[in-house]
Amino acid sequence: MTGLPWLWARSLECVCYAVRIGLRWHTSVRGGRSGPTRRRGGGYAWPIFTVDGDRIALTVDDGPHPEWTPALLDVLARHDVPATFFLIGANVARYPSLAARIAAEGHAIGNHSLTHPQPFAALDRARLRAEIAEAQARIVDAVGAPVRLFRAPGGGWSPAVLEAAAELDLTTVDWTVNPSDWKEPGTDHIVRVLSRSRPGHVLLCHDGGGDRSQTVAALDRVIPQLLARGLRFARVEPRSVTA
Repeated sequence: MTGLPWLWARSLECVCYAVRIGLRWHTSVRGGRSGPTRRRGGGYAWPIFTVDGDRIALTVDDGPHPEWTPALLDVLARHDVPATFFLIGANVARYPSLAARIAAEGHAIGNHSLTHPQPFAALDRARLRAEIAEAQARIVDAVGAPVRLFRAPGGGWSPAVLEAAAELDLTTVDWTVNPSDWKEPGTDHIVRVLSRSRPGHVLLCHDGGGDRSQTVAALDRVIPQLLARGLRFARVEPRSVTA
């Protein structure tokens, strides 16, 4: 991607990053949410960055994985909290029973593309739509229910990405708190970052793409801390992309 389309994609990625930073500051300093969670423009809706009320949303990307997804599901069951899993279509095709287990245990499921290509916003429109649509087909086939959420790999948003998601009636979802657990920074680091979560925040973690033992251990430690502060965990809910 070159020229004006590339500039559009990079500009939107920078805006999304600024929104994440602004929301983290606003909720930590003022204890509330920052403005509307979605905006309209050019036929697409902006991604969700927050959830309502005193709730937080744990989101988990890149699964399902045969080792880390079951371990993480066990942690969530032990603490009785829901999460939202953004699944890679190719992984779902390999482990459909794990996708079905996620849904059966009451968690929300979202689309995270077919193969997780990056930079996602640099793909041409036909490839973007194929990545989303083909992942959608595999996930729906595995879980037996509609999927209404989408997160771009790496948060790679652009007008073309948002339009492709809107065409498939998908609500786009970003995040507010990112411990970069995919870099395996250590359990203590992940706990420290997640423990700073405030009402309305959307937390980002991973159960695929590498060794996620640190993530599993960190969540087992930090979830009770967040619950003790009165925070409630919630699934991310889809919203109308035409409203």
